[in-house]
Amino acid sequence: MDKIIIGRTSEKALLKEAFNSNESQFLAITGRRRIGKTYLINAFFEKNISFHFSGMLNASFSQQLQNFQYSLSDYFKSEKQTIIPTNWLSAFQNLSRCLQKSKKAGKQVVFIDELPWLDTHKSNFIAALDWFWNTWAVNKNVLLIVCGSSTSWIINKVINNKGGLHNRITKRIHLEPFTLHETELFLKYQKVQLSKYQITQLYMSLGGVPHYLKEVKTGESALQAVDRICFQKDGLLVNEFDNLYNALFKNSEIHLKVIFALASKLKGLTRNEILALTKLKDGGSFTTVLNELEWCNFIQLQPAFGRTKKDSLYRLSDEYSLFYIRFIHKQKSINWPLLAQSQKWKSWSGYAFENTCFKHILQLKKALGISNVFSETTSYAQKAKNSDSDGTQIDLLIDRNDGIINVCEAKFHDKPFVISKEYATKLRKKISVFQESTRSNKTIFPTVITTFGLQANEHSIGFIQQEIIVEDLFQL
Repeated sequence: MDKIIIGRTSEKALLKEAFNSNESQFLAITGRRRIGKTYLINAFFEKNISFHFSGMLNASFSQQLQNFQYSLSDYFKSEKQTIIPTNWLSAFQNLSRCLQKSKKAGKQVVFIDELPWLDTHKSNFIAALDWFWNTWAVNKNVLLIVCGSSTSWIINKVINNKGGLHNRITKRIHLEPFTLHETELFLKYQKVQLSKYQITQLYMSLGGVPHYLKEVKTGESALQAVDRICFQKDGLLVNEFDNLYNALFKNSEIHLKVIFALASKLKGLTRNEILALTKLKDGGSFTTVLNELEWCNFIQLQPAFGRTKKDSLYRLSDEYSLFYIRFIHKQKSINWPLLAQSQKWKSWSGYAFENTCFKHILQLKKALGISNVFSETTSYAQKAKNSDSDGTQIDLLIDRNDGIINVCEAKFHDKPFVISKEYATKLRKKISVFQESTRSNKTIFPTVITTFGLQANEHSIGFIQQEIIVEDLFQL
């Protein structure tokens, strides 16, 4: 039976275009570990792959070559008795010879997975790949697909290569986590029937990572699924955290310092604040670490309204990382059903729901009816002027080109949200401080994003201008 690909509409269109092209194509795919890169290619080209080979983690140069030759033998009968090559140039020469002899009509798809693991010390792997593409494949109607979880390696060594592979990539895919809509489709395909509220709870803990979501079982609530997957002895995500970062980054301890710093300050940190907390040195290496974490969808940069880039806030946007640090890390024993009713969980869920909103800006704009209006998504922070005053922070502003700014408040509750007199007063003060300090002449629309809607009362009527419910975030 053909494999099913959930979502990935634009990616499938690009793959189809590359395969149907009359010219050779060189496609690079990036994306974090467990996101479904390999599955996408194998499922889409299930009957059209001429050769597929995957690098091995922490394998030696000779072991990688041996594995390559074994893969050749699997795809080409003529290679059963061939001697294992001693270098990558010979290995790619063997591949080109086999492809040349192949009687397969049309475009030949060559898929090399986990490319970064093949670039061992003094292996000259990139030079050999350069030879394979520039000397042979580019003229032979080949679709060469390279892939790897180490997004930074793919970008630096292949996409931004300064040597023979410079500007050779013809198409590129960065595979993102599932949206809420795609998550719902994926769970339904797994025969899991949950409400949108329950799916959002799952999403806030596991993120839109297919490999994690695949663990959810029919007949489980979100609470039961998270308890089994994250807290039971044999749960998939009990020990996933260290494996995740170690597999992606060579010096993962530096990346983890940034991650833990951001987890300690839910509202986000500026670059300088991260440096102060982590005691890391500023410079190009630190910039690379931030870029790598952002490329892999672990952190998100939120521009500051009316400020320069140095005032922008970095937020920990990877759901699983935040959940792990908050509830699993260094915990000997956890009663998750009990903890999930605690104030600690309520505090975390508020931030996690905000993160979910940040990742669904297109859906928010559609719900607001401004899909065709140019807008910028920013945040705003005003530090306290003295010890007697409070600072002000607005996490989500949608600054529109039609003279409106949506000041958005995200609230995750198990029932309709009630705006109290105290809450309304605080929100009015936030808006007042924002208008005074920024001197913006745009009209402010106080906007709430809730799970089950807003319960109208004297504090909301005439004050809250627009309302979005969680179901709106599930739109295409």
